[in-house]
Amino acid sequence: MKRFLLTLPFLALQLFAAPPPNIVIMLVDDMGVMDTSLPFLTDAEGKPKRYPLNDHYRTPNMERLAAKGVRFNNFCAMSVCSPTRISIMTGQNAARHRTTNWINPDNDNAGPQGPPDWNWKGLNPGDVTLAGLMEGAGYRTIHVGKGHFAPRAFDGADPSKIGFDINVAGGSIGAPGSYYGKENFDRPAKGKAKAKRGSSAVPGLEKYHGQDIFLTEALTLEAKSHLSDAVKEKKPFFLYFAQYAVHAPFNSDPRFADHYKDSGKDAPAQSFATLIEGMDKSLGDIMDHLDTLGVADNTLILFLGDNGSDAPLGNEHAVACAAPLRGKKGSHYEGGMRVPFIAAWARADATNPHQQRLPIAANTIQSQQAAVYDLFPTVLGLVDVKTPAQHALDGSPLDTLLTGKADSNRDEKFLMHYPHSPHRTNYFTSYRDGAWKVIYHYFPTAVSEGSHYQLYNLKDDPFEQMNLATTNPAELKRLMQGLIAGLEAQHAVYPVEKGTTTPVKPQLP
Repeated sequence: MKRFLLTLPFLALQLFAAPPPNIVIMLVDDMGVMDTSLPFLTDAEGKPKRYPLNDHYRTPNMERLAAKGVRFNNFCAMSVCSPTRISIMTGQNAARHRTTNWINPDNDNAGPQGPPDWNWKGLNPGDVTLAGLMEGAGYRTIHVGKGHFAPRAFDGADPSKIGFDINVAGGSIGAPGSYYGKENFDRPAKGKAKAKRGSSAVPGLEKYHGQDIFLTEALTLEAKSHLSDAVKEKKPFFLYFAQYAVHAPFNSDPRFADHYKDSGKDAPAQSFATLIEGMDKSLGDIMDHLDTLGVADNTLILFLGDNGSDAPLGNEHAVACAAPLRGKKGSHYEGGMRVPFIAAWARADATNPHQQRLPIAANTIQSQQAAVYDLFPTVLGLVDVKTPAQHALDGSPLDTLLTGKADSNRDEKFLMHYPHSPHRTNYFTSYRDGAWKVIYHYFPTAVSEGSHYQLYNLKDDPFEQMNLATTNPAELKRLMQGLIAGLEAQHAVYPVEKGTTTPVKPQLP
């Protein structure tokens, strides 16, 4: 006991003397948990299990990062992009912050029966954000890549208005017009039209226009430059590197095209794989640069996708692009909301006081469920920044899970609310509670098997092949009670009856 008591003040002195820890969040657009050569799924003994897609993709730097840290195989995101991005910035579930759909830059895209009071405007100046809190704590806050936090006409579309000191390439758009510098990262003109659609161009990269450079590489060069400036100026940094890859358009990255030409897959799928490999090279370049700058031991890297896979492989509700998981981006199945997540110190150093305070297990798989809104309290806890008392928080720190151990204090629940259309699945809410998952369809269709309800036991049926809604009514009712209570607790908004503004709420079976 005496030794333990002596250790605490010693660690406190170390923390006081050490420079603050740096944070890098690398967020990959439309990358699901199977879009990688690194296996995330496990066998019955909890060991990593390879599937054919793991042998199709090449992501050696994800493998390198995972060897340093812990990867999660039940890490959940919202099924489309803007909701996840705002959840990372706020620590809130999308049902609470109400940006429950991707944000169309120019038009309110609630859908024909979508909630009129959903948060289409996204983030606004003055909102509590992870970037703003880090900036207030003295960090150089750097945004590189895709923003998609707000529509074009609103200030929140500019990341520099919501807490970032530096914004490179972030705006209202959700996808690049092109990945090619020779096309100015803009959508090529159609037919005889001479003017390009400037509204689709990636902003702020004019110095690369006309060059033979791929967008992912240009963004990586920019990120490295701003990291160098921060280190030179002895500023702790928070880099939020939001790749435009691997979102459509599926432009082939010529640096990697030869790796997939004999894959047996069609051209769009080959191009998607090149985008994955280019993103992975970017990750490796950032890791190498942190080493070169001498700050790797003091830098935490959090790597993740923003929603399920959008790989152009097979039917959107089948076991296809995320095989063996079912579904893809925008769908109600696990392939729509399971994403890769890796946490690691860029270089392990047992003497670093921040690593002592937040130890991360090496080469470990964590199977306990967690979600994107958990990043907010995890990062703030590491850097000793408190969440404002009035700010509602849905996330909880990942500290115990990062050690590779189970955390008995965490609820293994995840609520995913999508009261919109049109998408791959329209007007639905899903709710996970431990091994069980229920999906409520507000307006039944063939996609929902003609019913409001789908129920799965993910322990016995991880790939969602057996709907138990009719055979297990007690479990269905229990899950629906949890779903309804979760929506009400987060003050969710709901779809409406056709031609009215009357909310349509989920009903118990």
